Amino acid sequence: MNEAPLWASESFWKKTAIWVTAGSFLILVVLTMDSLSKTSAGSKRVPAYSVINKKIDYQYDKELHKFMPVIGEDEFLFGKQYSEEEARQLVDLGKKTTQAKNCMNCHTLLGNGAYYAPDLTKAWLDKGWISKEMREDMMVKFLMDPENNARTYGSNRKMPNLKITEQEAKGVIAFLKWMSSIDTNGFPYNFKTIEAEE
Repeated sequence: MNEAPLWASESFWKKTAIWVTAGSFLILVVLTMDSLSKTSAGSKRVPAYSVINKKIDYQYDKELHKFMPVIGEDEFLFGKQYSEEEARQLVDLGKKTTQAKNCMNCHTLLGNGAYYAPDLTKAWLDKGWISKEMREDMMVKFLMDPENNARTYGSNRKMPNLKITEQEAKGVIAFLKWMSSIDTNGFPYNFKTIEAEE
C-alpha cells in the first residue's frame, strides 16, 4: 500500500496554517508600525500641528502629477502664533468636536464619511469663504449659527445648529486648517482654492 505524500497529510496543512497565520500577523504588526510613523503629526506627509501658523495652499505639482499642499510664510490663525503644544490642543479640540457633533454623518473627512454635505478635507482652502481676510470670521459665525450664516452653494442643504461654542468653532477651524496641510496624495482632485486665479 502506497503511503500518502507529505503535502496530502492533515498534520502538514495544520502546521502550514499555523506558520502562515503567524507570518501574516508579524507582517501586519510591521506594516501597522510603519503606517503609524508615516501618518503621525510631524511626519513627512502630515505636518506638525504648528503648521496652523503658516499660509497653506494646494497646487498642482507637474513633476509629481498630483495636487500637493504648499506651506508658505507665517499666516497666524486668529492673529495669534501658537506654540506646538497650544496648536496640538486647539487642533485636538477641533477633532474631538467634529467627532462629538458627528460631522461625518453628513461630511467626508480624509475620504471617510458621508456625501450629503461638502467634503471637509481641504475646507480651509475652499473658495466659498470668498477671501482670506473674511474666512476666519465667516467660518466662526457659520459654525456657531449655521442657520443665519448659511453656505449652501446652491444645493439648499443646510447645516443644523449644533450648538458649537466659539472656542469649539475655533478648534474646528484649526483642525480644518491643519487637515488642509496633509499630503493626501492628490485628493481631492482639481480642487480650486481660495488662492486660485480664475
